[in-house]
Amino acid sequence: MDVDFEIKLARSGRIIPVGRDQSVLDALLASGLDVATSCQQGVCGTCLTRVLEGEPDHWDLYLTPEEQAANDRFLPCCSRSRSALLVIDL
Repeated sequence: MDVDFEIKLARSGRIIPVGRDQSVLDALLASGLDVATSCQQGVCGTCLTRVLEGEPDHWDLYLTPEEQAANDRFLPCCSRSRSALLVIDL
């Protein structure tokens, strides 16, 4: 899905827009957040983040299909959102 969406940081309530040409990680870093990353390709799991609301669009190779179907975690380095708002545990 190449559409804009928003990420809401559950701990602060802050909402960060994610453009159609950005990764979630790029948007988070551009907004000043420090997110642990390593491969930035969805392989290592370093940036694994809990999802509290919304439906992630998984583009990673780290989570199993069953873990992806649970929609309770995602890798912001490469994944996006199927919903207009994704609330994450940051």
